[in-house]
Amino acid sequence: MPETLNNALALQGLGLLLATFGVAGLVRGFTGFGTALIAVPIANIYMPAKDVIAIVALTGIASNAIILPRALRQSDLPEVGLLVLFTFATVPIGLWLLDYIDGITVRWMITFVAGGMLCALVSGWRYSGTVKAMGLLTVGAAAGLVGGITGLSGPVVILFYLAGKSAVRTVRANTIVFLASFDFVVIAYLLAVGDLTGLLILLACMMAIPYGIMTLVGQILFDERRERIYRFASYFIIALAVISGLPLWESG
Repeated sequence: MPETLNNALALQGLGLLLATFGVAGLVRGFTGFGTALIAVPIANIYMPAKDVIAIVALTGIASNAIILPRALRQSDLPEVGLLVLFTFATVPIGLWLLDYIDGITVRWMITFVAGGMLCALVSGWRYSGTVKAMGLLTVGAAAGLVGGITGLSGPVVILFYLAGKSAVRTVRANTIVFLASFDFVVIAYLLAVGDLTGLLILLACMMAIPYGIMTLVGQILFDERRERIYRFASYFIIALAVISGLPLWESG
């Protein structure tokens, strides 16, 4: 244990990572998403992609304990259940593919996924129709595959909800429930293949302290009556992820 603790404390960028997870917690508590969008691009600078995905999923336990109970009451559980169903099948595929993709490629993928999502939303693209079961399963499958490779399961589902007509309270609640399910799938898979080390668990516990505290603050700040603020905050988070995720400094 002392050796594991020493290794954790010796991690390059530890202070920045703690601050990053604090910001991610504030955003997650307010919008219902944003942990991976904020934490993954920064953490990928210092750790392998699969380790980052593991830490984000483990710290998710801290935020889920705070925001999931209310979200379960406010969400459309049958709809989210269909989204999650195919996510279960495709997350392991994405995590398996991650072993064969280099870190810079993953970071470019993160940038393009987040950037594409932002462009679609800012352009004003919306749909007004009803999405049937097969459509929900397709969205869930895509979210699981993208999430397994990049750690960003949220963009696909968030784009699906923000482009629709649902009230912001329902959007936030559905997103929280979906991302909690995604964290569960990731942790279960990594446990099954033996990729959860003591160091990763310890680092996750360290990140969970500022993350959990700021998640509670973010939830207190959320006001469903201020839809424009909610959407602006969501767009800003995505833009921040695109900029911070650009791996241009790696090419020089």
